[in-house]
Amino acid sequence: MTRIAVLGGGRIGEALLSGLLAAGHEPGGLVFSERYPERARELTDRLGVAAAPLAEAVAGAETVVVAVKPQDIAPLLAETAPVLGSGALVVSLCAGLPTSLFEGGLPDGTPVVRVMPNTPMLLGAAMCAISPGRHATDAHLDTVEAMLATVGATLRMPESQQDAATALSGSGPAYFFLVAEAMIEAGVALGLARTAATELTVQTALGAARMLRESGEHPGVLRENVTSPAGTTAAALRELERHGVRSAWMDAIVAAHGRSVDLGRALG
Repeated sequence: MTRIAVLGGGRIGEALLSGLLAAGHEPGGLVFSERYPERARELTDRLGVAAAPLAEAVAGAETVVVAVKPQDIAPLLAETAPVLGSGALVVSLCAGLPTSLFEGGLPDGTPVVRVMPNTPMLLGAAMCAISPGRHATDAHLDTVEAMLATVGATLRMPESQQDAATALSGSGPAYFFLVAEAMIEAGVALGLARTAATELTVQTALGAARMLRESGEHPGVLRENVTSPAGTTAAALRELERHGVRSAWMDAIVAAHGRSVDLGRALG
């Protein structure tokens, strides 16, 4: 029996397959479906995982991972429901889609787990928020956590908090890219070569993230440790506060949350 079927061969589907293989899963224990034949051949050639028609992939799977665009979910569920194995676990990587949507389109009692990944999954550094549907148990969540450990970290939360997770970590990489872009452009404006400005910015971001992770200190404490009285950092932070950057950042995340709620209602 095929243990894991990934429905959708896009970037997220490929990232999961790559992570599972890197973690030691045998290619024969994986299968994927992809509606574009050229893309399916490309993935099979690169990863050594077989492609199959959706119904065939689902019929042999104990865990079915749905990694398609939200607008494609209705026909996928219609094709999946008749062939889904009894007790098979369905894992949704579809942003914004509630577990109730899957439960309504699949056989009664199907366990569903909702996942909000983010794009660092492509590098094995994802932050994934996971939430159980009505029929998913702690054992199902354990299964999902073990699978997603191959591509990053996970955090369990009630489904009611998924929109907040989307606003914070799902959209989060874009916020950091925006800051990095601004820092690099500032470095260039100050006379640095773009390559040097990029290296300084990227390594600073990596080091700061590691300090935040490993020190256990509140970010405010770490910020204060860098800020000498009347120094360069104090001058920079004063400008950021003058422009309301902190409140603008919070407002942006609240706006992302509101949009996620709206999209979820429209899709669900």
